[in-house]
Amino acid sequence: MRQLICTLALTLLAQPVLADTPCGGNFASFVSELKTEAIANGIEPATADAFFDGIRQDPAVLAADRKQGVFQIPFVDFARRLISEDRLRRGRANAQKYDAIFDRVETEYGVDRGVLLAFWAFETDYGAFQGDFNTANALVTLAHDCRRPQLFRPQVLAAVTLFAQGGFDPRRTTGAWAGEIGMVQMLPRDILENGVDGDGDGVVSLKTSAPDALLSGARMLQSLGWRAGEPWLAEVVMPSDFDWSLTGLETTKPVSEWQSLGVQPRNGPLAEGLTGSVLLPQGKDGPAFLAYPNFRVYFDWNQSFTYVMTAAYFATRLQGAQVFDAGSPRTGLDGTQMKALQTKLEARGHDVGGVDGILGAGTRAAVRAEQVRLGLTVDGWPTPELLSQL
Repeated sequence: MRQLICTLALTLLAQPVLADTPCGGNFASFVSELKTEAIANGIEPATADAFFDGIRQDPAVLAADRKQGVFQIPFVDFARRLISEDRLRRGRANAQKYDAIFDRVETEYGVDRGVLLAFWAFETDYGAFQGDFNTANALVTLAHDCRRPQLFRPQVLAAVTLFAQGGFDPRRTTGAWAGEIGMVQMLPRDILENGVDGDGDGVVSLKTSAPDALLSGARMLQSLGWRAGEPWLAEVVMPSDFDWSLTGLETTKPVSEWQSLGVQPRNGPLAEGLTGSVLLPQGKDGPAFLAYPNFRVYFDWNQSFTYVMTAAYFATRLQGAQVFDAGSPRTGLDGTQMKALQTKLEARGHDVGGVDGILGAGTRAAVRAEQVRLGLTVDGWPTPELLSQL
């Protein structure tokens, strides 16, 4: 299961490649340039030499970076694969074990314990497996690769700074293939900016200290805009005569307005006074959720819609919500069909973020636009019918 989650982390965080972000070319020369930049940023030459000595390119990292199949799993199947009774049981046990730490998380950062527990479970199975890739090699490999150098080059330099501070060993530090470290999988720059010594031993150790990892993760969420004490997601029941074109992250309304349109809670009252968006991860016949403002912060942790939906939902389960109503979603598209759909959408001028077989935000938006044009149900769920009509 951890192998599955490793393929999730950061895979969809791609941004346009900046022309001034060096990448590619001879690997040894590239490493030498990184070393020069680190020294220019104030790192002692001997420290830079010690960090980069022995750095090598890791083909396994590039192979993991190119794997995308996991993102093609629909939400219902994906959630059932990741959420088990064992994970729920251990999550509740950890909530009790670290109750004082979670009290601090909630008091100091305003993040509910279920949110951190869900990340802890999905990222490393509560710390049981944190990844076995050499982190320094992974970061330099991905910085050298020209797919996302603007993301990973700063992380290499942050790792050098951590090394200079005594908080990183380039030979021994291991983690996920994308360079994340520790129980909740944070990148070096995030550790520099948000690391917390939760157990009071004078060092920030996200690999061996649950208090450090949980408080650091909470601080990072706060820095990303988490709104203290507010919910993030609630399952809802939709009226049959609803205007489905109002669903999706593009539409936000006050909770009271959603209720006036017939949207009803399934697990207790909705949060009055907040705004939200109605999300249908598998169309109008599948599960339905109301996403509050905090839900959007999840996308700064991971850009995969399915991962975000599942992590946010699991956090509500850990807080006592019941199992979602899966409904009877219409048949979706397999990976090959999704690529064919994306090709057709691109031909019609839509930006789907590349033909990768993944139903991401860009593809969902394009699907909705074409559903409007073709007079189909506008719920963002691509079906064989839509594919054939395109």
